[in-house]
Amino acid sequence: MTKYQAMTEGGKKLGHIKGLLAGMVKEGVTPLEIDAQVEKLIKEGGDKPNFKMEPGYHHSTCINVNQGIVHGIPGDIPFKAGDVVKIDMGLFHEGYHLDTSITVAIPPVSHSVAKFLEVCQSSLDAAIFEAIPGHTVYDISLAMQTVVETAGYNVIRDLTGHGIGRKLHMEPYIPCFADNKSKKFVLSVDQTVAIEAMVAIGDWHLVEDPDGWTLSTQDGSITAMIEETVYITPEGPKILTGIN
Repeated sequence: MTKYQAMTEGGKKLGHIKGLLAGMVKEGVTPLEIDAQVEKLIKEGGDKPNFKMEPGYHHSTCINVNQGIVHGIPGDIPFKAGDVVKIDMGLFHEGYHLDTSITVAIPPVSHSVAKFLEVCQSSLDAAIFEAIPGHTVYDISLAMQTVVETAGYNVIRDLTGHGIGRKLHMEPYIPCFADNKSKKFVLSVDQTVAIEAMVAIGDWHLVEDPDGWTLSTQDGSITAMIEETVYITPEGPKILTGIN
């Protein structure tokens, strides 16, 4: 099985699981319950939850609520109405890693939060559009940053997307902002990248929670994170982990 075949197949599986999550995330449900369901679905498909392959991490997902943005350890505090929930997950299929995330707002959703989430999705769409052979990581980052900042929000500057394949995290690392240093990373055919839109309504500076894993906005502002694994073909980007 080729890399393209394996990652396309694995991405379809992960995208299907992601599609089920919107219906699972409800008021009263706990992050641990979501984590258990994701692990069950991954294993039923014959794959491994690759987050558990990371040293020191013991869950199949990272789940963050409201101001939390990444690396949230699933806990037993139930979701509340109005929570903005980010679920990051991945699987290991036929020797290759896939990675994706989704942000779900639990009703009632305010107009301001709905608009914010639309901008986050639009910024990811714009970034993925730039993932073509010959373009650079800078092009991806600039597209994302432009959409976000034009709308009055801020990209997270301390975290990045990344290359993905035989390893879960590898070069090139893809900032959410246009960093001149990323101009040297030229995209090529057969490359796979995990592009992550990480956005804050308020200030982008982060603080680590006492658990040693979770990162949250310093000012307590709401965040969103949406991620897709993308395969770069001669014709342009192909999203492997889209909802199906």
